[in-house]
Amino acid sequence: MGALMNPEHSWPIPPPGGWTADDLDTLPNLPPHTELIDGSLVFVSPQTRFHMRAVNFLTRHLMDQQPPGLEVFREFTIDIDRHNRPEPDLIIVDESAVGDLNQTRLPAASVHLAIEVVSPESVGRDRGVKPVKYAEAGILHFWRVEHKDGRAVVYVYELDPSTRSYGTAGIFHDRLKVSSPFDIDLDLTSITPERRTAE
Repeated sequence: MGALMNPEHSWPIPPPGGWTADDLDTLPNLPPHTELIDGSLVFVSPQTRFHMRAVNFLTRHLMDQQPPGLEVFREFTIDIDRHNRPEPDLIIVDESAVGDLNQTRLPAASVHLAIEVVSPESVGRDRGVKPVKYAEAGILHFWRVEHKDGRAVVYVYELDPSTRSYGTAGIFHDRLKVSSPFDIDLDLTSITPERRTAE
């Protein structure tokens, strides 16, 4: 009974109209990687081993392949509008948008590619809500990475500027090779090496 009367955690109560992008930098005691979607705080659940492997793999290899003038950021929030400040798993941005070491977010206009690695708790956001936000913000390229049948599958999307929505540019299972936003060639079987060994 005492535990019910004195809860261990006290959750922030949103103001009328919801939280704003600036609030993410000032609200105390937020869990790491808290996002703002439509004025609501979204807390990230513990990640799976696949999620960790995929993000590590993509970070390492995209950094190796990126051309001058671009930079890869992992788990860094982007400003879409006053009530939306999501945190993609990875983004590739214009180097010119990168400020000092105290910077906590980047403008969506600087993002060339946003990547989401899907976790069980994030399926709805990663397949539906966040791609719509990214497209409306004008981000030209979006990848969704999923774990299916023991392997990594990458769904690649490109923005149609006339409709501000994404169209499918390809679905990749073992190897991902694209020329936009720059030349990228990835061996996706390296994300799940135990499957490759079993085969």
